[in-house]
Amino acid sequence: MHIEAKELSKIYGSGEGKVTALDRASLVIGTGDFISIMGPSGSGKSTLLHLLSGLDRPTSGVLTYGGRDIYSFTDRELSAFRRRRIGFVFQQFNLLPVLTAKENIIMPLLLDKKQPDTEYLEKITRLLGIEGRLMHLPHELSGGQQQRVAIARALIAQPEIIFADEPTGNLDSKSGSEVMEMLESIQKEMEKTLVIITHDSRIARRADRQFMIVDGVLTEVDA
Repeated sequence: MHIEAKELSKIYGSGEGKVTALDRASLVIGTGDFISIMGPSGSGKSTLLHLLSGLDRPTSGVLTYGGRDIYSFTDRELSAFRRRRIGFVFQQFNLLPVLTAKENIIMPLLLDKKQPDTEYLEKITRLLGIEGRLMHLPHELSGGQQQRVAIARALIAQPEIIFADEPTGNLDSKSGSEVMEMLESIQKEMEKTLVIITHDSRIARRADRQFMIVDGVLTEVDA
């Protein structure tokens, strides 16, 4: 799925209180790309991810998925588009504590009134090494296992693109490295487009294409 952002800006407030969180960012994301966007805290990287994924709307600019301007969608249409076409992985695992790992994974499908494909569910949980932990509640899992459950949840609707916002931020170095290796394997083996937001240069350098954002200004850097 070809994604193109043109001159995306996000401005909060007005007058002397005006803050430009993102300043005319443009980029093209091709099918199967592995992209990292790196920047310090407050640089605008999470704002950019929210705009690229349709979680927020820009002050100005255009974002197209396969030639369709997703900001022209109604809120309901945009919500459905995100559920069906985009997977999200966040620093906070955002698992529901009263649901088992399996129930957390299939929740996006149930919200869309669909039943999981058992064979596909087995495939992704085996790939992520959590096939034996599906009946456990989140508090019974390690941080790394919880993030793998969150990744499986991001994959369950078979999206074309995965957006990951600081996916290793709450993990120790060993678990973080394992999660990154799994995300890379998924990107290659399942032919997914992967966009990772990070403040860690070691993670950013793993991507095929690297971007830097500072004070809301986005630039592509040599890999």
